[in-house]
Amino acid sequence: MTTPAERGLHMPAEWEPHERTLMAWPCRTSLWGRQLEQAKVEYAGVANAIAAFEPVTMAVNGPREAEEVRAACDAGVEPLELPTNDSWMRDHGPIFVVDEERKQRVGVHFRFNAWGGKFAPFDRDERSGGILAGRYGDEVVDAPIVLEGGSIAVDGAGTLLTTEQCLFHPGRNPKLGREELSGHLHELLGVDRVIWLGKGLVEDHDTDGHVDLVAAFVAAGSVLMQSAPTENPNHALLQANQDIARAAGLEIIDFPVLTYAKVEEEDVVCSYLNFYVGEHFAVVPTFGQRAKDEEALRRIAAALPDQEVVDVPATTIAWGGGGPHCITQQVPQRG
Repeated sequence: MTTPAERGLHMPAEWEPHERTLMAWPCRTSLWGRQLEQAKVEYAGVANAIAAFEPVTMAVNGPREAEEVRAACDAGVEPLELPTNDSWMRDHGPIFVVDEERKQRVGVHFRFNAWGGKFAPFDRDERSGGILAGRYGDEVVDAPIVLEGGSIAVDGAGTLLTTEQCLFHPGRNPKLGREELSGHLHELLGVDRVIWLGKGLVEDHDTDGHVDLVAAFVAAGSVLMQSAPTENPNHALLQANQDIARAAGLEIIDFPVLTYAKVEEEDVVCSYLNFYVGEHFAVVPTFGQRAKDEEALRRIAAALPDQEVVDVPATTIAWGGGGPHCITQQVPQRG
């Protein structure tokens, strides 16, 4: 069977036109605990912000959750009864590849094992990715490797960013090295080159250094990259990431805004770079810290002049482990 790359298919940039966005309603009580209702409020806020520009499909576990979605969300958010264990669609959802003319759209279903087996059960999440790949793709390619969507970023012009910390983690693909993993990413996603950053945020224990907390492409070859002051424990590793990307020929736009919030007496790292971008919008998380929120929104708007920047409260989502990007997955537009 030919691979997507052999058929001329590739993963488009996130800012290229979408048919819709996929999400999943928060449901894992062992994760959210007392914050579950607030998580639903923030997920609804993200969904409604996107629905002003394109349809949103929200996976739910049954009729009760479907009613919750209808009550909390705008008409452009459609509940879809599809059982999941968790609500991080970027990671367990499918990744779609298209041909140059967008006549074909294929869903790539990567294996999902809950970030190296950290959170069980995950069988519904793993299964749902394949179901969604078939629902919105002309066909499904079952990938032979474990990969979460938040562990990669592409510019749509052949370049993919990831971190060694995540993809080399022994809980994912322990028998595969850099060459083998790069080959799979080329064949399955149609990228020409893989740039291997070192690590993600020190505080990112759950996903082992997902790249979508520290970097975001804003144009072909141009990437916003997180930095931190010298007293921050992330300073050296973030500087090393910028050095690697710059040496690879990328245009680096430094992003020095990183903040922390307290939820249930826990200090939570909050990444503004975990925004979600479409053809006409960028949904950016905010964390109730006016000066830093405003600076982050200003910097992201400057980097994405063609998108309308929409800010959404996302402190509880950050406490859960991510942001708007982590809870969404785009379905590229055909044609």
